[in-house]
Amino acid sequence: MAYTVPVIEALVQALRQLPGVGPRSARRMAYALLERKRPVMGELASALAHADQVVRHCERCNNLSDAPLCGICQSARRNPKLLCVVETPADVSAIEATGAFDGYYFVLMGHLSPLDGIGPEALHLDRFERLLDEGGFEEVILATNPTVEGEATAHFLADLVQRHGLRATRIAHGVPVGGELEFVDRGTLSSALSGRRAIEP
Repeated sequence: MAYTVPVIEALVQALRQLPGVGPRSARRMAYALLERKRPVMGELASALAHADQVVRHCERCNNLSDAPLCGICQSARRNPKLLCVVETPADVSAIEATGAFDGYYFVLMGHLSPLDGIGPEALHLDRFERLLDEGGFEEVILATNPTVEGEATAHFLADLVQRHGLRATRIAHGVPVGGELEFVDRGTLSSALSGRRAIEP
């Protein structure tokens, strides 16, 4: 029987719960922390405990925040006519990093997935509808992922947005900048063709 240390195994199992971390990666992280990074363990534990106590959902957009309203919702410099709906806080960070969007957000914290038992009630749609009812928005951009679940979520939300008398748009999907057509998969190329737009003179 293989020799194991229960405390180390418990640490490995805890690390395995993180997304993208398999058994080998979890074991490597555990040993790295125990062998070479002991000071980091205290910092990590403290940061986790503090985040657990302080971080909450923004009361307006549902993003993660350390205050009742996140910094984006508090900002008066954002475009009050645009609302972008995303699946996760990481999506907000990705869009913000582009510098191409200056409106507000709503974070669903997931997507529709009937097979996994995730229905509309899990997407905080009551809070979303309150935000739509605030008034002022002219366009709601549905920026869910280009997956089967993301597309289904976008269609569901488009109906909801239109029932509130607002314009719903979907982010474009297609050939990446700098990509070559011969290396692009069929699904992406098909999406790029169907989402084509006119070239402005």
